[in-house]
Amino acid sequence: MQFLPQIIFLAFACIAIGLFTKNLIQIRRNIFLGKSEDLSDQPSKRWKNVLLLALGQKKMFKNKLVAIMHLIIYLGFIIINLEVVEIILDGLLGTHRLFLEVLGNYYSFLINFFELLAIGVIVVCIIFFIRRNILKLKRFISKELDGWPRTDANYILIAEIILMSLFLIMNASDRSLQIQGNEHYSNTGNFIISGLLVPIFSDLSINSLVAIERTSWWIHIIGIFTFLNYLPYSKHLHIILAFPNAYFARLYSNGKMDNMPLVQNEVKYMMEPALAPSGESKVMQFGAKDVFDLSWKNLLDAYSCTECGRCSTVCPANQTEKLLSPRKIMMDTRDRLQEVGENINKNKSFLQDGKTLLQHYITVEELRACTTCNACVEECPVSINPLDIILELRRSLIMEDSNAPQEWNSMFSNIENNFAPWKFSPEDRDKWTEDLNKES
Repeated sequence: MQFLPQIIFLAFACIAIGLFTKNLIQIRRNIFLGKSEDLSDQPSKRWKNVLLLALGQKKMFKNKLVAIMHLIIYLGFIIINLEVVEIILDGLLGTHRLFLEVLGNYYSFLINFFELLAIGVIVVCIIFFIRRNILKLKRFISKELDGWPRTDANYILIAEIILMSLFLIMNASDRSLQIQGNEHYSNTGNFIISGLLVPIFSDLSINSLVAIERTSWWIHIIGIFTFLNYLPYSKHLHIILAFPNAYFARLYSNGKMDNMPLVQNEVKYMMEPALAPSGESKVMQFGAKDVFDLSWKNLLDAYSCTECGRCSTVCPANQTEKLLSPRKIMMDTRDRLQEVGENINKNKSFLQDGKTLLQHYITVEELRACTTCNACVEECPVSINPLDIILELRRSLIMEDSNAPQEWNSMFSNIENNFAPWKFSPEDRDKWTEDLNKES
């Protein structure tokens, strides 16, 4: 029975890490259902993106106050969880504060720093919760957030508050046991925040304090492992995927659109038929109807979306109350990809389900509302490109389904027949210059 706590801890840790690894492997598989795309050029610029955009959160600082609050949560999540290394080793070895002897005075400095971050995280999470649920800022009450997305955001904020509170309670009860001389609890001195809570525990018995400290310890680590396995089902997966997404961002300017060589060749052959290859040509596909037709980077974008709504806030179509919301485009793509992944899990390979991303998730009206201004791409803090998905779906809609507004069809017809958007034959195009010659 002496090693029972270590055995229970080891079993729980193995199950939690195993499930998380399995989910990550499935997410990676889903991402690579997309078309291949080489984004390995200019590695120095890519690492710079990781440092500035993912780690430094450069784009967040357009709104400095919100950026600082988000940075506190971010640093709290990353740095405080370094303490999890000690918790895991203590759980496996049956020790308590394993690093205290190794780090000496530096140990108190680190825990004090962690506690300051913890209280900062609690305060900021409360502020963010109020912004979402009481002040109800416009970008947090959009209808695409109804149901699970809004609940998901609140769950995370509440979980962060609970985990940070447990960390402080654990330290305070630990210190109380030190003061009462319990031999298992080595003297650390008062920590900067939890030390303020110690008087609350002063009248409790050693057994009660041990129960509080051990319960806080177990719930804290179980909460972290649970949070780890919650991430793959949450928008907060961006905590992990923001880094590869920043690295694999397309490095050309936002205003550049990818031309399709197939389309360019068709135009070239129309202008110069002699260049057209002989024999039967293979069937060509233009644009994307479903997630399989998008690139793997588009699908990585979908999984990396934070649902913050900054893209929709700057979208002129969305702000004039048209149906388009770039955030919804990314959420719909992720939902469809998840559905495809579940289909594969169930059937071992994808079994046609009669659905596509275009039409069943994203409508024609949404796609036509886009002005291709790139505001959403410029605004996204984690290098997501909703416009690229919109363009691919529009290409399919127009070039595969011949589904375009009448005004566009007239222009397309003129280009096809007259090689220009205007309804003049090439022979008549310069006739207007004859009047100029007469006047001269």
